Parts: sequence; C-alpha cells; structure tokens
Amino acid sequence: MSNSLLYLSRQDVEACTVTPREAREAVLGAFRDHAAGRSQSLPKSALALGPGHAFQAMTAASRAQAIATVKWVASAPTQPGSPVPSVSALICVSDYATGTPLAIMDGDEITLVRTAALSAAAASLLAPPNARSIGFVGCGLQAHAHLAAFRDLYPGLETALMLSRSRGSAERLAQAAAAQGLATEIVEDADALLSRSDLVISMVPAAPALRPFLDARRMKPAAFAAAVDTGRSWLPEALPAFDLLVTDSLAQSQAPYDVAGQPVASVRFGHDLTTLAQAPLTGAGAGRSLFCFRGFALADLALAHLVLEKARAGGIGTFLPR
Repeated sequence: MSNSLLYLSRQDVEACTVTPREAREAVLGAFRDHAAGRSQSLPKSALALGPGHAFQAMTAASRAQAIATVKWVASAPTQPGSPVPSVSALICVSDYATGTPLAIMDGDEITLVRTAALSAAAASLLAPPNARSIGFVGCGLQAHAHLAAFRDLYPGLETALMLSRSRGSAERLAQAAAAQGLATEIVEDADALLSRSDLVISMVPAAPALRPFLDARRMKPAAFAAAVDTGRSWLPEALPAFDLLVTDSLAQSQAPYDVAGQPVASVRFGHDLTTLAQAPLTGAGAGRSLFCFRGFALADLALAHLVLEKARAGGIGTFLPR
C-alpha cells in the first residue's frame, strides 16, 4: 500500500496544460471504451436543495485507464458578476485493481474542460462540417472553455454572437473571441442569435425566476445546439423542431430537463455518445441537432487520467502522507 497521495491544486491542474484537442479525443475514447465494455459508470447521484443548489457524486471505473474516480461537485446560485464560483468540484482517483488511493485533484478546471470537450465531441459527430458562426447564450467561464474547444474543432469559424444577462461577461467573452480573430457582436434578442448561428451553446444557470426563452424553430435548418444547461433555457413545446436529440448517456437521461429540473414530455433522446462514438450517423450535420447532457462520470475519469499522467511526467503536484 502506498504511503503517499498526490495532491493537485487548481494551479497544478492548469499547469498540466490539457489542450482542447487532447480533451476532446480523451472524451471520445472514453465513450468508445464504454461501448466496448472496458469501463463502468453509475448515473449521477444528486441531492437537490433548491434551484441551482445541489450536491452530486459521479462515479466511474475503467479497465482501459486502470483507474476509478469519484467526483464530488457542488452547485449554488450566485449573483451576476459575483467572484464566487457557482460550481465547485473535487476528484478522487484510485487504482482500478487494488483500490489504492492515488490522487486527489481540484475538479473545477477539469469540469470546465470536460464539459466543453463533451460539447465539442458531440459537435464532431452531429454539427454542420463547415460551421462559420457560433452563438453563446450565457457568457461565463463555461463560455470561455467552449470558445477554446470550438475554435480548435472549427478553425474556419468567423463570427461569435453573445447573449447574456450580464453585459460585462458578454464584453469579456467578445474580447476573448476577437483576440482569436473572430468578428463579435453582443445581441439582446435570442431569436436573432439562433437564426444567425450554425452552432449554439446554451449555458443558462438555474434561477427561481427563469423562464425558457430559446425557440428551436428559430434555428437554421442545418445547425447544432449544445445545451450545457440540460435544456432548461429551451421552450419544451419547440423541441420537436430538432431532427436529432442526443445525450451523453441514455442510462442517465431520457429527455431534456425543464426549468423545474424535470424531464420534458415533448421529446425523448434517440441516441447517446456511447453509441455514436462507435457508429456515427451518416448525414447528421444536414439537419438541426441538439446535444443535451448532465455530464457523464466517464468523461471526468478520462480527463482526470490525462491530468494524472501529465502531472507524473512533469513532476507536478504535492505528495501528502496518508
């Protein structure tokens, strides 16, 4: 039994410099391993305390990566512009065969990168191949992570549109996109953003007064949307306008979720990334597609494994006595 445990702070995780492409490929590989029976994962366990306020446990084990992980993640409502993060996470890594604890690492950066990597992985299988415009509904930290992920996946992107309840966050995201060579515009109208975007990323946090406002019928005939917000910002009655509805794991979710956190009755998911990573759909980018997801524990495992390998190779982190 090991007498030490590797601790990786958020600064340590950032120092491991996982690229958007590495993250996307690791996530796709995790779903292929899962389809081949080389890993197992439990559906997310959540203790909900109120709108946007919950504690969750995400557990997975992979023979292919020789590790098991559990991510403990908490979410709490925050005010616009607050320096306090709305999501906080920690990941524990154990040896697959012996169960020996190997590492504890900050999960905030991994959650950011993993979530954007999931959206990009889905887009690589579902979105129009020559996308030129991307719309961000919500412009916080996740939007910046998604900007990096989609800029890597679509080097031909030309335009970024921003819609946010916080003008300051929209301006910061616009500056980041402009620095990467994109033409940017902050918009006030959701329909205008949807009608002009080949790619849409919705990241609207839960709030007691939230009402759905995104209308899938306003999207381009060929477009892709990633609902990082599990679907709460989308009008349930308009969801049938999507030709394809996909999630990360059908074992975990059967339909998008409404503002109350309940599955909608208007549609059901037809596919998940486990099946699509093995057998992509022909012509998927020709219509409207929605990727709506809660986050899958095996994606967190894939990123934790990548970070752990980079930390070991680079001598990053602090060994703690057990």
